Amino acid sequence: MSQPLKTIILGSGPAGYTAAIYAARANLEPVVLAGNQPGGQLTITSDVENYPGFPEGVMGPEMMEMFQKQAERFGTTVFFEMAEKVDLSSRPFKVWSSADKTYEAETVIVATGASALYLGLENEKKLQGRGVSACATCDGFFFRNKKVYVVGGGDSACEEATFLTKFASEVHLLVRRDELRASKIMAERAMEHEKITVHWNTEVVDVHDVEAGKVNGLTLKNNQNGEVYKVDADGLFLAIGHKPNTDLFKGMLPMDEVGYIQTHPGKTATDIPGVFVCGDAQDSYYRQAITAAGTGCMAAIEAERWLESHE
Repeated sequence: MSQPLKTIILGSGPAGYTAAIYAARANLEPVVLAGNQPGGQLTITSDVENYPGFPEGVMGPEMMEMFQKQAERFGTTVFFEMAEKVDLSSRPFKVWSSADKTYEAETVIVATGASALYLGLENEKKLQGRGVSACATCDGFFFRNKKVYVVGGGDSACEEATFLTKFASEVHLLVRRDELRASKIMAERAMEHEKITVHWNTEVVDVHDVEAGKVNGLTLKNNQNGEVYKVDADGLFLAIGHKPNTDLFKGMLPMDEVGYIQTHPGKTATDIPGVFVCGDAQDSYYRQAITAAGTGCMAAIEAERWLESHE
């Protein structure tokens, strides 16, 4: 590449695309590497009801399609590639992508987001796509009139469980504590639904397929009295949290113990001048679409002003 890009944005969720909109309008001609989940986590979310400007709600994938179109309208170039290696040791920064391309850029905006966590059970990975899922919106349709279990106690778990009631005949919510961490409205929506049964102090010990090639049962454990028992099940949905997609930057950028990149207080700037981080790659607290978009805006403005001061 003869001339380094002014900015390259790694990731394409609300943070990445908002950064792209602001960067493009500032004539930074941003390039977005969309990553392995273009559109981010909102593409596996059904109704988004809490994003301002959508009084009737909006489907997550539709919303992210609008984000992309708006970014492209102002001159953003989107490549459906994933950053596989970076060199932040000197400017211009270098990024190697899954398309065997190398990019050079004066600034980097990291918006790589986070991914769903799994339980780590032996059969879990083997049965992914065959009854084990971390995305009710992606896979709920396949469980029409089936009996499914959802693991988790936060907003995501309640949302997944509620969504699955559109298809499944029974939805069982497995909560390892004796209370839900979800917001009041989400918790009430789940607990009051006639199809949802909540099991407190309960964990999944094993997932079974018994020669069927797909999930047909679970082993559960009551962590209060130690009782272990088996149940019939057609599906297992995980909603137990997320891990930031930041392994690419280990040893380069400071992180907390989980892997969230640490930025300067009140900023998206990192310890490496010219590198900025926004969205769920650095936010372990709010983790909302609107806060991700807000930090995407911040990152683009900081990148623009940084470039101005270093011309």
